[in-house]
Amino acid sequence: MRGVFLQIFLLMVLLVAGCSRQGPGISGEKVREYANELYNRQLYGQAIEQYRYYLEHFAADENERANIIYRIAEIYFNRLHDYQNALAEYLKIRTFYPESAIISETNKRIVACLERLNRPEDARQALEETTALNFQPRKKRPGTVIARIGEREITQGDLDFEISQLPPEIRTQYQSREKKLEFLRRYIATELLYDSAKRRGLDQDKEVIENVFQAKKTFMVQKLLEEEISKKVQITDEDIRLYYEAHKKDFAEKDKNGNVKRIPPLAEIREQVAQRLLLERQQKAYEELIQSLLRAENVKIYEDLVK
Repeated sequence: MRGVFLQIFLLMVLLVAGCSRQGPGISGEKVREYANELYNRQLYGQAIEQYRYYLEHFAADENERANIIYRIAEIYFNRLHDYQNALAEYLKIRTFYPESAIISETNKRIVACLERLNRPEDARQALEETTALNFQPRKKRPGTVIARIGEREITQGDLDFEISQLPPEIRTQYQSREKKLEFLRRYIATELLYDSAKRRGLDQDKEVIENVFQAKKTFMVQKLLEEEISKKVQITDEDIRLYYEAHKKDFAEKDKNGNVKRIPPLAEIREQVAQRLLLERQQKAYEELIQSLLRAENVKIYEDLVK
């Protein structure tokens, strides 16, 4: 009989433990929903309490737990500017969930917290302990090492490559040794400022993200136009000749009264004629492309409603 009572007692203990783990009659999903609502209402302290309550009373896999702790840390970091508590939460992720998918961002935040707490030596040590902020692998370019940023080497080949990426009209300004040294110093300064900005988490700043998106969108559009228009619009010598014959008066030299003094021969203005013809054809191809996209996407513009 005592064995039966013991079994019943153990069963009750297990049931009670199970109930306490699953929360007092409330689903974990509802607790998280409530915590998110508190966050959205800018009740950050209360949101942290509910996230912690969820972690304490509901079962979750390691990935989910790491993400919730990261959310708590981000509230401390971004909303409350409490960098000590934020650091404690980020360190919790690194200690208990080192294989988490967010470990790279966590390591960055640890460095950022230490910098904000005016602990540059600790920040430097944290940076050395993780590969999260290591420079992205770069194609090795030949040449003598002309500068170092920490362990990273900058070669003459690196310098020459960066200068070669400048627009032609600017590139010609950096041919002398003095000008190359000036460019190198500016390049290093930019790299240092960029690294510092990343450590501060500015790569997650909403304004930065939006501007990067807009720049990316512009570049993508330019790339598309280059592929769809510029590379496809070709002109031949015969095209140039025919265009010149049909538009001679457009290239005429006139006096101050607008009278034609002279029409230059094609050989003299061939480049000018070719450029004008190319631009016209590109513009026509652009308009045709836009019209085809408008039709394909069934675009409607309500001009009468625009004020």
